[in-house]
Amino acid sequence: MKNTAIIGLGSNIDPQKNIPAARRLLAHEFHVLKESAFVRTKPIGYSDQDDFINGSVHLETPLKLQELKEKLKQLEKRLGREVSPIKYGPRSIDMDIIVFNGKVVDDDFYEREFLRNAVLELLPEFEY
Repeated sequence: MKNTAIIGLGSNIDPQKNIPAARRLLAHEFHVLKESAFVRTKPIGYSDQDDFINGSVHLETPLKLQELKEKLKQLEKRLGREVSPIKYGPRSIDMDIIVFNGKVVDDDFYEREFLRNAVLELLPEFEY
């Protein structure tokens, strides 16, 4: 069975290198259907850091939701992500599932306009 997911990508540590690397890795591991535009955003929660580059990737996967979450964590580690004591601190790469099989699974979708815009760019008819 094929599932679909929209994965939010973000980076504010060397994003010119880390975002393309994450996109390539996702394309290698999954069937990527489409990518949104990537935009510069101000940091949320902890403002003493660089701006982020954020966007989303729409993909197909045979993995279930929890399996996909675990796979993304593995990919983040491969790309050099380290766990920070600051919850909203700097990130080399952040990959989060925003929509899975047509359902919002990350409440940040409702709170962050850039996430909504990316999802609606990928799925213009999406109702939430």
